[in-house]
Amino acid sequence: MRRTAGRSGAMTVTGQEAAPSATSPFPTTAAPVAAPGPTPAPAPAPAVAPVAQRLRTEFPFELPRGYVDEAGNVHREGVMRLATARDELIPLRDVRVQENPAYLSVVLLGRVITRLGNLPMVHDGIVENMFASDLAFLQDFYRQVNAEGHTRAAVECPHCSEPFEVELGGSRLGES
Repeated sequence: MRRTAGRSGAMTVTGQEAAPSATSPFPTTAAPVAAPGPTPAPAPAPAVAPVAQRLRTEFPFELPRGYVDEAGNVHREGVMRLATARDELIPLRDVRVQENPAYLSVVLLGRVITRLGNLPMVHDGIVENMFASDLAFLQDFYRQVNAEGHTRAAVECPHCSEPFEVELGGSRLGES
């Protein structure tokens, strides 16, 4: 069934004239145009995210003991960046990691530590020569920054109802 508007303002249905009615879902004349008035203001453009809401990708740290270089200088302050999927996949192809899975954390940390003291470059050879306590610190720090910023959970004491946080860190670096 084809509907067209007739010249007289009435609706034509397959060649027959139909009287316009107020209950018809198909208007026979154009809707009245609203009187010109103030035009609504366009929606504001989305603002750039404030600095506080931008993703933080680098995290400063201070080693408990510090890395001692060949000249005897101690380097304690450093920066670690967030790990990417590539950072976690590439070390798996490393022969040292394939032969000894514990070496994964050394290679991985060598990729994500961007600065350590005034060393020109940080690599797995430097991480390999760190004190065990510094390596353990960096493994925990890696887990914290790559797990939504922390591995703590808010809990409440069952006796006094006092809120506090507990550390949930647990699995080995590079393993989920």
